[in-house]
Amino acid sequence: MTNHLTSCPLCQSAGFRPLGNSYTHASLCRCGNCSFVFAAAIPTPEELSTHYNSYRRNNTFSDITRKRYLELLAQLAPLRKHNKLLDVGCGDGYFLETAKAQGWEVYGTEFTTDAVDICRAKGITMFQGTIHDVPVDMEFDVITTFEVIEHINNGPQFAERAFSLLRPGGLIYFTTPNFNSLSRRRLKGNWRIIDYPEHLSYYTPKTITRLLTDKGFVKQKLTTTGMSMQSRSDYRKAIETGNLLPDEMLREKIEKRFYMRWLKNMVNSLLTLTGSGDTLKGFFVKPAR
Repeated sequence: MTNHLTSCPLCQSAGFRPLGNSYTHASLCRCGNCSFVFAAAIPTPEELSTHYNSYRRNNTFSDITRKRYLELLAQLAPLRKHNKLLDVGCGDGYFLETAKAQGWEVYGTEFTTDAVDICRAKGITMFQGTIHDVPVDMEFDVITTFEVIEHINNGPQFAERAFSLLRPGGLIYFTTPNFNSLSRRRLKGNWRIIDYPEHLSYYTPKTITRLLTDKGFVKQKLTTTGMSMQSRSDYRKAIETGNLLPDEMLREKIEKRFYMRWLKNMVNSLLTLTGSGDTLKGFFVKPAR
């Protein structure tokens, strides 16, 4: 029997309601107090284990992704004090592999043994489990987490632990889907991100800022970028057939043409201004003492 949350994971209010028939398959609710959207159903350990042990490994690391990682690392470079970087939910370790080549002392967390073994083979110090499995006496300059916090329903505990693991003046960088995006508004429950038990929390600029500032972080920068109208069913079909995703094909075309890169930057600026891009990207700082 599936258990259900009795209060909002963000503000602990009991005043939440189902979001609507389009979202019933993912058990989505919206809090009447803070507007946070989340899955009320609580996955069992068996559900999570079955899901993540059958997770498709990402065996490709594109040149474009490497370029984006290097651009991000250039932004993070001024924060190097202890030279320690932790990536929570690091997958096969491509970001940490790139950071290690830039001289960072890198650490990661992952849920499955396969992912942990792959990362350790790359010389990455790994902790199997979640951020709560990182030793409490460690201190990092930077914590990164790419498309991870939507997978958990204990965001406040995550933010609190991240805050405690950062040195004063350290920074957390994250990416996560934006529930206020134009594509979600159009596709509704068929938005490819809405998928239980994989995704349990659905943030907006307002709710992600509340999550982190409530635990002591200060917002440095928050953007909402990118847009895809690919539905969940189309996305799954492309994955199952092994076809290159249309979004990835467009990404490659944009990278090759300077005028398309310029146009993309203009579109992303507008999406950030309106808070309607697909992906939230945030830089939040732990205040120096």
